[in-house]
Amino acid sequence: MPINFPTKKDNLVIEVVSPLIERGKYAAHKEPGDTVTVQADIFRHSHEKFDAAIEFKHSSQEKWERTSMKFVDNDLWEGTFTVQKLGFYQYRIIAWTISPKDIPTESEIFEVRVDPLYARVGTWYEMWQKSQGKNPNKSATWADCIGRLDYVVSLGFDTVYLVPFHPIGVTNRKGANNALKAKPGEPGCPYAIGNELGGHFAIDPELGTMQEFEAFAAACKQRNLRLVMDLALNCSPDHPYVKEHPEWYFHEPDGTIKFAENPPKKYEDIYPFDYYNDNFKALWEEIRKIIIFWADKGFDIFRVDNPHTKPFPLWEWLIRSIKEERPELVFLSEAFTRPKMMKRLGKIGFDMSYTYFSWRTEKWELEDYFKELTNKPVSEYMRGILFPTTPDIFPEYFANQGPPIFKLRYFLAATLSSLTGMYNGYELCENEKSPIKEELYHSEKYQYKVHNWNSPVNIKDFLRKVNYARQQQSALQEYDNLHFHYAENSNIIVYSKRDWKNGNTVLCIANLNVKKIENSFIHLNLAELGLTDGQGYTVRDLLTEQSFLWNGSKNYVEINPEKEPCHLFLVENGRW
Repeated sequence: MPINFPTKKDNLVIEVVSPLIERGKYAAHKEPGDTVTVQADIFRHSHEKFDAAIEFKHSSQEKWERTSMKFVDNDLWEGTFTVQKLGFYQYRIIAWTISPKDIPTESEIFEVRVDPLYARVGTWYEMWQKSQGKNPNKSATWADCIGRLDYVVSLGFDTVYLVPFHPIGVTNRKGANNALKAKPGEPGCPYAIGNELGGHFAIDPELGTMQEFEAFAAACKQRNLRLVMDLALNCSPDHPYVKEHPEWYFHEPDGTIKFAENPPKKYEDIYPFDYYNDNFKALWEEIRKIIIFWADKGFDIFRVDNPHTKPFPLWEWLIRSIKEERPELVFLSEAFTRPKMMKRLGKIGFDMSYTYFSWRTEKWELEDYFKELTNKPVSEYMRGILFPTTPDIFPEYFANQGPPIFKLRYFLAATLSSLTGMYNGYELCENEKSPIKEELYHSEKYQYKVHNWNSPVNIKDFLRKVNYARQQQSALQEYDNLHFHYAENSNIIVYSKRDWKNGNTVLCIANLNVKKIENSFIHLNLAELGLTDGQGYTVRDLLTEQSFLWNGSKNYVEINPEKEPCHLFLVENGRW
């Protein structure tokens, strides 16, 4: 076989390019206004001089723009470009010899995906809509939910996340506390979607009509609240799809449709889809239609239930095809599963992901885990959203405990990440744990419930202060700017976030032992705070409005969790 001769452009080598996800197969994630820093090793034989540049363009453009690269060290070159428009950008590196000039060498073309800002910044309130009323024996309505919105805004939340609101199946309907058989009058679990009144395109009539839902969505927009839909691709045996498309499901040897499993969990009231059935393209297109339908009704974000139990190619195709048409839509992966699988879901397209935060309690665990999540390469494709609890997760350390632990865990969630959320009732320190599951007892997943929103035991003021700080301090709105500092006491955790564009800097200090007063000397990396050694500075607590004058890197703290389990300091330069 003849060997093709190389061309003159092969004189230059471009390798070890970053950012690259899976060698360039997937796009790095950014938001409008972000700077993309591109690095590569670039070199050639002999001693001829050469130069390099980045060429980039939005997918809607035909013409490439160019920005120069600079030599850093040891054949490493670096350049930057800024992304402004939502959607996909392409970029490539070119290099050429300038003595004598030859044909430029070009790298492969790589991608950056630009997502809306709310893919990185958000403060969510998870609203179980049937529990927003006052009657413990019936569902609340969309009108009741509208009546709750000003309360949600008053707590400082900017996003309302709704659990499934479709008609609920009757066959094998679950009862209170996940009983295998519902009693007459019990609502069933809303994740068992579909009955004779409709499926994924329909509204549960207990909540109201489609028009009444549209009024709720409009009321959210009037208050600048974003809407999140829980996309649960589950079907009760009564779902219209079961009769219309029986081929979309798995079947037992006897021909009956197979019930769902997510080991070790089993679900007796829902059927899973077979995503590679003989008519799978029609199923995939139907899922896309569901998302676009509800996006047109006002949803900005789709929280996808258990995406790790569905094929990766489905999500890769689905999210890409939707993002190309509707780049303003955002997808959250609800996958509490193995780390590499969670990361893969981020790589193939999900904007954000749930995390293991609920189960990280020791200082070393929190530091190790969040160093991983907020630094490259993970931060280039995965944004972690932190919920202290969810309808499915109520860790043992909350059981029968009071406000200090509820304050602590929300503080950590709200300051370690720019994305955080809270399940309704958390503000009331609801603390009765199920004796058999890691969730709240008498869970509203399976029964009507009325919360005592006026309970004297609550952390509402604390939430307002923390959420207000998230709105006002730009450092808390960045995801990948987290830096840990050293505390001599293993129960004291110290970390900071700094917005390097404007200098805004917050310093977070928390007592992880909410049962006693803890104290410690802390040692700060002053450079990470924008300070120099020997410089006096003020730290002002945004929770208590107390101010302290500090000098140097070593300082003393003492935290009484019965007062507040944490400090949220604004670092202010100042001379003594």
